[in-house]
Amino acid sequence: MNARAAAWTCTTASSPWQERDAVALGELTAMPSVILETERPQQAVEGFGASFNEMGWDALALLAPEAREDVLRDLFAPGAALNLSLCRMPVGANDFSRDWYSYDETPGDLELADFSIDHDRETLIPFIHAAQAHQPELRVWASPWSPPTWMKVNGHYAAALPNGLAGMVDNGIRPDQVGAEGTDMMRLEGPVLAAYARYFGKFVDAYAAEGIPIDMVMPQNEFNSAQPFPSCTWTPEGLAKFIAHLGPEMGARGVDVFLGTLERADDALVTRVLADPTAAPWVRGVGAQWAGRGAVPHVHHDHPELPIFQTEQECGDGLNDWRLARHAWELMEHFFSHGASAYMYWNMALLEGGVSRWGWAQNSLVVVDPETGAHRYSHEFHVLRHVSGFVARGARVIPTLSYTGHTDQLAFRNPDGSIVIVAQNPLAEPMPMTFLVDGSVLAVELPADSLNTFVVAATA
Repeated sequence: MNARAAAWTCTTASSPWQERDAVALGELTAMPSVILETERPQQAVEGFGASFNEMGWDALALLAPEAREDVLRDLFAPGAALNLSLCRMPVGANDFSRDWYSYDETPGDLELADFSIDHDRETLIPFIHAAQAHQPELRVWASPWSPPTWMKVNGHYAAALPNGLAGMVDNGIRPDQVGAEGTDMMRLEGPVLAAYARYFGKFVDAYAAEGIPIDMVMPQNEFNSAQPFPSCTWTPEGLAKFIAHLGPEMGARGVDVFLGTLERADDALVTRVLADPTAAPWVRGVGAQWAGRGAVPHVHHDHPELPIFQTEQECGDGLNDWRLARHAWELMEHFFSHGASAYMYWNMALLEGGVSRWGWAQNSLVVVDPETGAHRYSHEFHVLRHVSGFVARGARVIPTLSYTGHTDQLAFRNPDGSIVIVAQNPLAEPMPMTFLVDGSVLAVELPADSLNTFVVAATA
């Protein structure tokens, strides 16, 4: 009789985070539902995270101090809940900032004499410090949503008129300032690009002085998307010209440059940047989100040497419902199955309804009631925890094989040798499943419409 057993945690829409009785592994007697190919470990996991945003800190600030610390512990403390350890922040304003700002809005200030991160001292800096108190090994990477307005062709932080998708809040842009996908809204003159690279350098230096090291940067959030909130479109060739300046600035500081964030299902956008010999040597990885998921399998196949980060969980509509939580699981399954080594949620915390300065309602891990100061954890908090709460940094993705059509699972081997299996039952009825793990069989019945994590201890 096999002595190995699997701890089991289950979540449904009505009953999150049920710790069920451990399940003993047995002998193989029939075709298993899923075979774990433990002899073929794939990419190593770098970590899980979310984004530090101004409106997130404003939401958490409404909580009583003890409740806020409880939330921060569940987000960041090792072993508490989510274990977030690799997080994103904006360089200047993003769409969940209080409003537009950059670190230098003085027109023509190529010397960056007026550069300052003072704006961040009220929100982003204390937010990150609060996270570091629970996760001292927190790693932070950064990307801008828009350069300073005077560095852009249109002289405005946005690239599109207000629309129904992202709200109807006036952003002050004129029709003649609207940008378009496939164009460079950044001024590509050498002195401007050089100044922008130094802008990144000053940002990294200023945050290091605050005790917040920046490990990696990406040159632009969603470089194909013209949006009514802070945004800037770039061509791959324009990005390559900038990376040729950005790379040396970051290299001198020991900061990596990733190409991203890619938000189109077109791997040629990556290939075209890497074709530039002045840019390619500086590109250490690729970041992808939203529609960029369609390019990830091709990027991973063609450039296996480049790590891939999923950089932003698709952010929903402010309803925080179970339907989108199920979609969140599908996204994690897709990215890790196609080479991603890190996964980022988007908003950590928002007020009920999750409406941004620019009118777009989005989901969050923590939802705060502005009237009562109470908070709750969303379905997506628990879905993310089913993976991030068990998979350690350095774990290897384990491919799974099924001859019977079972595709809704992920598997990992942790550095301590334990095996983590995360499996969804998308059906409205219980589903029996068997997993072949190193010659032993884990046989379970997954509850209807559930997400499940099994942890199989390492063999002695």
